[in-house]
Amino acid sequence: MNLGFTHNVERLKLTKLWVVACVGLLVLGAFQSTAVAQDMSFDLDEAETAPAEAPAEEAPAEDAPAEEAPAEDDVVSDLAEEGGESSLETEENLPKQEEVAEEIYAVQRMYVLRRGRFELSPSFSQTFNDQYVSHPAPAIGLNYWITNVLAIGANFLWYQGLESESDLNFSVRRSFRLAVPITEYQLGTHLNFTYVPIYGKFTMFNDAIFQWDSYLVGGVGMMRTRPVATVDPSVRTFDFDWRIAFNVGIGLRVFVTKWLSLYFELRDYIYLEKLENQEVALGDDRYDSATWIEESSTLTNNVTMHIGFSIFLPFNFDYRYPK
Repeated sequence: MNLGFTHNVERLKLTKLWVVACVGLLVLGAFQSTAVAQDMSFDLDEAETAPAEAPAEEAPAEDAPAEEAPAEDDVVSDLAEEGGESSLETEENLPKQEEVAEEIYAVQRMYVLRRGRFELSPSFSQTFNDQYVSHPAPAIGLNYWITNVLAIGANFLWYQGLESESDLNFSVRRSFRLAVPITEYQLGTHLNFTYVPIYGKFTMFNDAIFQWDSYLVGGVGMMRTRPVATVDPSVRTFDFDWRIAFNVGIGLRVFVTKWLSLYFELRDYIYLEKLENQEVALGDDRYDSATWIEESSTLTNNVTMHIGFSIFLPFNFDYRYPK
């Protein structure tokens, strides 16, 4: 029983302490509100007193003259007085530019003039479309330039003594007893026209500048050829004969100087050839030369590559401008 009584007394004390703390907090909050209200209070006199009026601005007198804005004419007149009449120059007072009648050439003139000059062109040629016989030949050409892009000329080639039969043809004939008809050339002479549609320049190694042109060539001439006896060489022999030949080609020329150039040319000499008859007649007809040649002609293309140089004569030339 004593323990229960003691426990009730302690609970009562705690309850009293909690009530006292709450009352203290309420009193403290009321005190702070009263202090703030006292700070923001106003007196009756301060509330009824009106604010002092600002002094009124004095009105301008009616008799005083009003200030006038400066006119634009005065600014111009001031500038005229400072700089004088020379500072206000008009278009009429400016100096007039004189017209100059001078011809201006927008395109650079040609590096080499060909018109009225001769071109001497030695070269070395090689046929590369015949796998059975080789036809190398030294050649020389001569052109006369009617204009800067058109020339008429001739060229001459010598073949005899430089030709050789390929190993392929010899092996085929020996192994299979099969003869391939071949032709021997002696010489060729041709007339031709040359036309230059394109010319220009290029740089090499970002240092030297070279002038070049590309040209077309074509014409007609004669070739002296004969068949080579491969079917019955112990009996047959052939003589050289003339053939009419046409030629077409394309070339590239690079100028080293104004009178010397290097050129590369690809030309096809086209003609009708009489080849050896591959059939051997029997008896006495074997010795008849009329049976050695085929009756029909064969179209032959002698595709030749020329590499050489050109010399232009005379060495010098003069430009003539229109007056």
